[in-house]
Amino acid sequence: MKWASIQNQNYKKDLNYSIELNRLLLKQIGVWPAPINVSWMEIILYRIINIICTSLIGFLLISASLYILVDEKNIEMKLKTIGPISFCLMVLAKYWLFVIREKNINRCVNHMETDWKNVKRESDRQIMIESALFGRRIVIVSAAFTYSGVFFYQVVLPLTSAKVVIGNYTFKPLAYPMSKIFVDARQSPANELMIPLECLCGFVMNAVTVGACSLAAVFALHACGQLKIMMSCLDNLVDGRPDENDTINDRLTDIIQQHVRVLSFVAFTEELLQEISLVEVLGCTLNICLLGYNLIAGWDKGDMVSDLTYIALIISFAYNIFIFCYIGELLAEECKRVAEATYMIDWYRIQGKKSLALLLIIAMSSSSIKLTAGKFVELSISSFGDVIKASVAYLNMLRTVTT
Repeated sequence: MKWASIQNQNYKKDLNYSIELNRLLLKQIGVWPAPINVSWMEIILYRIINIICTSLIGFLLISASLYILVDEKNIEMKLKTIGPISFCLMVLAKYWLFVIREKNINRCVNHMETDWKNVKRESDRQIMIESALFGRRIVIVSAAFTYSGVFFYQVVLPLTSAKVVIGNYTFKPLAYPMSKIFVDARQSPANELMIPLECLCGFVMNAVTVGACSLAAVFALHACGQLKIMMSCLDNLVDGRPDENDTINDRLTDIIQQHVRVLSFVAFTEELLQEISLVEVLGCTLNICLLGYNLIAGWDKGDMVSDLTYIALIISFAYNIFIFCYIGELLAEECKRVAEATYMIDWYRIQGKKSLALLLIIAMSSSSIKLTAGKFVELSISSFGDVIKASVAYLNMLRTVTT
């Protein structure tokens, strides 16, 4: 019996379990790949959503930038506004990278669908489900941290802040200050209308932020699940499984083909995420630094809501960059385990020169593709430590310059 001909009858349900949260996040902002048989009306709708999301983010970015260039003269307030501007710029870059890389997302999803379809055994399916469950948990926690941080910053902080009185104007301060060139947000009802508009923009930006983290987690953990299945096959390479009637050549062929597929999938994921990861690393380094500065600068004022908001945002940014680095480390370690598992089997019992094929598996696993940020920084736990240290170093330099 050819195991390659056996297909998982529930593969569509299993695939949906893996990518359901990703699709929910990214489809609402128009960057989830459209189906092959999509109508032209749906394509137009996708492009309209792209224009709306870009306009919302661009409105905040341009208005806040003009505010610190034209309206605001106080250096401390300018520094306080640089953080939101850098976040908008970071989100806008990631959003258009998603739009440009739509075909790459589709290729990875199709690759996952084939893997789910060709599951041979229930034990292999359980390994993949466990990996998918881990990915879903990461997405949920990332969404919780990100949305809670921005909820504090864009809803709780403006509503609980005391009204500002400047001349004849009395208004609520906005999370993203508006330049008077666009709209004078000091006047009513402009001030009241800007708060829900900024919340809508924050919803879009959060979806992009969580979507980047969720894609990286789900794709990397799917690759880890495939590597675990491969190691299970390696354990049964020499003697085979009691319920299967195949030869060692068949088993070795399946293992090598599976390894090549996993490495191809990792290469696709790296191609998709390398620019997004670079934006995440640079943006989070800068934003953690600026948030830390704002937290220290306002600590003596006794504003508990403001302090909690900055702490929540710091945790959110730190968690997101930690996830990128953690899954990079996890994938690299899983590749190394494949090399160790290959060596630890009874390869000396394999007749002839078939065991030489295992050398290629060991070599490829030891020097396999790793996830990087723009091919400059390898995503690992040590890289996460470097990001935090760089943020603290920039924070100390900023405090020295401004005091």
